Amino acid sequence: MATPTPADKFTFGLWTIGYNGNDPFGGPTRPHLDVVEAVDHLAELGAWGLTFHDDDLFAFGSTDAERQAQIDRLKQALADTGLTVPMITTNLFSQPVFKDGGFTSNDRSVRRFALRKVLRNLDLAAELGATTFVMWGGREGAEYDAAKDIRAALERYREAVNLLGDYVTDKGYDIRFAIEPKPNEPRGDILLPTVGHALAFIQSLERPELVGLNPEVGHEQMAGLNFAAGIAQALYHGKLFHIDLNGQRGIKYDQDLVFAHGDLYNAFALVDLLENGAPGGGRAYDGPRHFDYKPSRTEDMTGVWDSAAANMRNYLLLKERAAAFRADPEVQAALAAAKVPELSVPTLAEGETYTDLLADRAAFEDFDAGSYFGAKGFGFVRLQQLATEHLLGAR
Repeated sequence: MATPTPADKFTFGLWTIGYNGNDPFGGPTRPHLDVVEAVDHLAELGAWGLTFHDDDLFAFGSTDAERQAQIDRLKQALADTGLTVPMITTNLFSQPVFKDGGFTSNDRSVRRFALRKVLRNLDLAAELGATTFVMWGGREGAEYDAAKDIRAALERYREAVNLLGDYVTDKGYDIRFAIEPKPNEPRGDILLPTVGHALAFIQSLERPELVGLNPEVGHEQMAGLNFAAGIAQALYHGKLFHIDLNGQRGIKYDQDLVFAHGDLYNAFALVDLLENGAPGGGRAYDGPRHFDYKPSRTEDMTGVWDSAAANMRNYLLLKERAAAFRADPEVQAALAAAKVPELSVPTLAEGETYTDLLADRAAFEDFDAGSYFGAKGFGFVRLQQLATEHLLGAR
């Protein structure tokens, strides 16, 4: 049954269920959602955890007393419900001070302020037991090429992440960082726009082992990329530290739809990968299944909670479909016919060198490349049709 439980590790950002409908073309359509109400409702729905930016929990510029009061209220709600806080992030994008970014602002004083804001929030993350600290650089970018020295900006980005790595190491915090790529919006172009860009940047850091990725469905698809393929590469490099699930329909603005309310085929492939894609089968990713979506501004609060439940139900339904797909003998035969398992066989035999390859006439001189014309199809269409039938519940 597609009924969520905490064992599924479903988590929601406070900014998601708390989205009040405000957008660039219109004001709020729903009232503010209090954090205690958010925790209570999520627990009732079977969620595992809540995540938040600092400014989601207490307003920017709050006094120490106001800040602590909200932290204490959250702690009590967590204790009452059993919900966890596995991830925290910091808002370096909403306030006017960050209009040119936080870590990469041209203004040095802003960069120093941003670092202090993040360091303070790292202390809170450790206090609440969060083990992942997500970094979305929504304002780290530019609209005009002459306005930003990109090489210098990347060096400042690197400087900031290195300093944060020093901090958690010296403090003994059990925290890793996860960079969240996005190609554009709100900036015209954002630094580290895709999974690939972020992977390359991570290798330049002093402590690359502390830094991984938090890819988001809509963000990769906004760039016209295949999200499941990007996640496969993140897993291949051991860098999938966190994941943001939502729905996106094509290359347009960041829609933040309910998970699977966008590209359903890719959502199916993604869940199959996460749940069944480890070498030899089994879960490839054991972290939170985090929903970073926005309930449509057309909805009232009943619709908000319906949408939260829909995210979890859709994931579990796709998990069921993926399990049935993998267990289907026809699918297994189609996979073999498509030579999918053969891709895991090394191209060179054990101990074989390029000298041996050059000496193997069957590999080139006697190889009949022409036999592939009009014959030796791979059967990928048949395989996709079987996936479609499982996805539609026809098998």
